[in-house]
Amino acid sequence: MTTIKAAVCHEFGAPLTIEDVALRPPSGGEVEVTLEAVAICHSDISFAEGAWGGSLPAVYGHEAAGLVTAVGDGAKVPVGASVVVTLIRACGSCPNCATGKPTICETPYDGDQGPLKTVDGGMLHQAMACGAFAEKVVVDQSQVVVVPDALPKDAAALISCGVITGVGAVVNAAGLRAGQDVVVIGAGGVGLNAIQGARIAGARRIVAVDMSDEKLAMAREFGATDGVLATDPRPWRAAMQAMGRGADAVIVTVGAIPAYDSAPRYLAAGGKVVMVGMPHSGQASSYEPVILAATGQGMVGSKMGDVVIQRDIPWMVDLYQQGRLKLDELISGRWTLDQINEAIADTKGGAAKRNVIVF
Repeated sequence: MTTIKAAVCHEFGAPLTIEDVALRPPSGGEVEVTLEAVAICHSDISFAEGAWGGSLPAVYGHEAAGLVTAVGDGAKVPVGASVVVTLIRACGSCPNCATGKPTICETPYDGDQGPLKTVDGGMLHQAMACGAFAEKVVVDQSQVVVVPDALPKDAAALISCGVITGVGAVVNAAGLRAGQDVVVIGAGGVGLNAIQGARIAGARRIVAVDMSDEKLAMAREFGATDGVLATDPRPWRAAMQAMGRGADAVIVTVGAIPAYDSAPRYLAAGGKVVMVGMPHSGQASSYEPVILAATGQGMVGSKMGDVVIQRDIPWMVDLYQQGRLKLDELISGRWTLDQINEAIADTKGGAAKRNVIVF
């Protein structure tokens, strides 16, 4: 066992504590990655606040990048490779994996039995199959993608979740085509990437909807053609006026029930709501199904942008290298592991796009 530093959650809603933890070596098809950067995602914050339950103590973090420093006997990733680390652990053989849907792999993973332990040998939950608020991780090789050494690790880390989720929701889940119109509700980290995805896909009008004028200004920097304040009593009217019609796709990137309640109102006949943002467990929204049925509209959930990481992440890296995908501009601040609680507080303040812990 190797001793590393990690940010540990002992109580939902309480600050994380930086402490020594034990990490076992990789076995089988696992790889050990020494991290150089891990971004803070709102999903990490929601988990640490108890929004979806789970075991404690736990190490969160799932949007990371670093260098492979050890491998198991069955791993095919070379030691020394630069990689991004995702939470998408795919068995490769269940019905969903076999049909190209690894983000919803049906093979369960028990993070209580993962590679992490407390220094005295007690259970330490590896949250989201990553536990990346730490100096090192041991993950299955299906969770990593080799990237160019020259790709900055702080930018690379963002691809692991926020970028693939936002871009993938538009390109894969919505199947947006050139010339179509899209509404993106929420202009945070995932929303900005959905806007980028719509721009890359050739959308005619990209309407960002958010509570903040500052966020709408950022949305325009990332490709939105129009911005609508969600505080308007009927924001869908302004969006439709900007598009001249309803949207072909509405991407909901925030886990807010009012956003889900209003999403279908932005749609054109035949349009689709793509549900990306994750409300807390137990929260519910309601619709008139007769309207969706009569107008041929639809609603679909999208986990992690429905990506196949070995296909989609290299494509996104290429887009970044061509200057067509913004990554550096997504970084609001760089922090040390010791500053993680301050970085989380800054993220919760709402102004940050992505805060990144660098090692």
